[in-house]
Amino acid sequence: MNKKALLLLGCPEVPVQTSIALYLASRLKNAGMDVFVAGTDAALDLIKVSDPDGRYVDVEKMINLDECIRALAEKRTDFDLCSVFVHNDAGISYLATMHQISNARLFAIIFGNDAESLSGQIDFKCDKIVAKTVHNPNPLKKKIEEKIKEVKRWAVSN
Repeated sequence: MNKKALLLLGCPEVPVQTSIALYLASRLKNAGMDVFVAGTDAALDLIKVSDPDGRYVDVEKMINLDECIRALAEKRTDFDLCSVFVHNDAGISYLATMHQISNARLFAIIFGNDAESLSGQIDFKCDKIVAKTVHNPNPLKKKIEEKIKEVKRWAVSN
């Protein structure tokens, strides 16, 4: 059975979120993982419009953010890997929630103008990928690439 990865998206206020989510979904899918995306309605709509043929994320694997958190809290589901997209305080809250209710290996993908400050607010163990970027996805993509090899080795060994 394939490992399950969750990409958790908040409000899509920062342009790089959607492109990096689809990029990461592609990389994880190519690594043999089942990719799920949880998000706000707007975040999910952006994914659907940007990936109309479901090449990176199957529409059946898109979950309303509140329903996903409820299912995790009730132990109806869990994931092997979870990447939480963080660009504001709400993202930090979602990350902390996932830390408490999921057994997934947790990644904080931190971006936006306050990326360093937000990173400093995380006081529990998780992998952090931090880039002060709003419009250009390449700085964040480069940092994700640095982690991809590690994640691939982890996925295969577990």
